[in-house]
Amino acid sequence: MKVGICGLGTVGSGTFNLISKNNSEIERRLGSKVHIAQVGCRREHPDCNLSNVDVSYDIFDVVRNPDIDIVIEVIGGLDVARSLVLEAIRNGKHVVTANKALIAEYGQEIMDAAAEKGVQIKFEAAIAGGIPIVKTITEGLAANRLEWIVGIINGTSNYILSKMSDVGCDLSFIDVLKDAQKLGYAEADPTFDVEGVDAAHKLTILASIAFGIPFSFDAVYTEGISQINASDIGYARELGYVIKHLGIARVQDDNVEIRVHPCLVAADHMLAQVKGVMNAVMVGGDASGSTMYYGAGAGSSPTASAVVSDVLDIMRASEGKTAGNLGFDNGRLVPKKIVSIEKVVGSAYLRLIVSDQPGVMARISTILSQHEISIESLIQKNTRDDYADVVIVTNAVFEESLDLAIKKLSSMEDVRGDVTRIRVAEFF
Repeated sequence: MKVGICGLGTVGSGTFNLISKNNSEIERRLGSKVHIAQVGCRREHPDCNLSNVDVSYDIFDVVRNPDIDIVIEVIGGLDVARSLVLEAIRNGKHVVTANKALIAEYGQEIMDAAAEKGVQIKFEAAIAGGIPIVKTITEGLAANRLEWIVGIINGTSNYILSKMSDVGCDLSFIDVLKDAQKLGYAEADPTFDVEGVDAAHKLTILASIAFGIPFSFDAVYTEGISQINASDIGYARELGYVIKHLGIARVQDDNVEIRVHPCLVAADHMLAQVKGVMNAVMVGGDASGSTMYYGAGAGSSPTASAVVSDVLDIMRASEGKTAGNLGFDNGRLVPKKIVSIEKVVGSAYLRLIVSDQPGVMARISTILSQHEISIESLIQKNTRDDYADVVIVTNAVFEESLDLAIKKLSSMEDVRGDVTRIRVAEFF
C-alpha cells in the first residue's frame, strides 16, 4: 500500500523520518514495508531527505493521486483539513489524522462518509501523543463496559500547574505561561491550551469511543486554568491536594458527564504525580477495574509513533487481520443525554476574601446550610489588614445548589471580589 503525507511540519516530518528510520523493523513485524509515495507540503523540511519521494506543493495533489492508498493528514486546522479528508475519502483512500479538532467537531460527518466508501479513518495521534489510548480502549479493554475516563490530556496546562506547585515557586500564572512559551510548550496564542479547548476536543473523542456515543464537543463543559493563583496552589497543598486540569467523562445509565476543568486531586493519588508536559489517562472498566496510561502527550516523535501505528493497522486490516472503524459505522452509536454541569454532583473548594469581623463565618455557614451544603474542611487566615482568606471544602452536592450558594455569598457585604471555586476529584 502506498502512503501520502499531507503536511511536513513538526508531526509530518517526524512521521516521515520515523518511517524512514524504522522501516526494516516495520517489515519484520508486518511482512511489508511502508512506501511513502508522495508528500504534499508548502515547504520542504530541512530534516527530511526527500530525494526519492515525489513532492508536491499542493496538498490536494496527494488525495487526488490514484496511486495513493493511505493519506496521512497532519496539516492541522479545520476547514482545509476537513475538505482534504473528505476528498480523500471520496477518492477511496484510507485516512490517518492527528487532528483532534477535526475529529471532535466533524467526526461524525467524516465517519459517515468513510462508512459509505468502505475506507478506514484512524486518529490515535489526536489524543495524548504517544500514549496508545485509542487502541487501549478499542482493543485491550474491548471486553469491558467502560464506566469513566479521567485524564491529564493537555501538556501545556499541566506544565503551568506543575511549575506553580513547585515548593518555593512564587511565580504567577502569567509568569509561568511566559516561561512555557519560551520553552516551546505553549503557543504564542495559548488560548486553546489554557482555556481547556484542546482538552475538550480530546475528551470528546475519548468519550465517543469509550461509551459509543456521538461526538458531542458542543456539549462539553469547558473551564481553563487562567484563574488559578498561588494562593489556591498553597491552600490546596495545605489541605492535602494538588491542582490538576482534568478531562472527566463518566457514564451513568442513559446519561454521560463530559467536562474539562481544574480539580483538586489528593496529593498521594497517581495523577497528582504527573508532572510537566506529560499526559496520563485513567480508565475504569467493569471487569478490568481502574487502569492508568502515562507518557508524552505531544512532540514530533511520540505523535509520529501514533500516526505510524495507525498506518500499520490499516495495512493489517487490508489483509483481513484486524477490524475497521471502531464501531462508528453501521448505526452502532448509542445516543445518551449529556448531563449539564448544574446536574453534576461533587465536592468543591471555595476561597473567599472576607472582612475580618466577628460573625462573618456564622453568616457564611448559614448560607451554606440553607442550600444543604456542609463543610468538610476549613482554613481561615488573616492575610492583610482587616481581611482574611476563608477556604472551605464542601461535601458532595449538586452544582446548581452550589451555584446558588456562591451567588448569595458573593452578594455579602463582608465578601470582597468573586468567590473562587475549584471542583474536587474524588470518584476514581
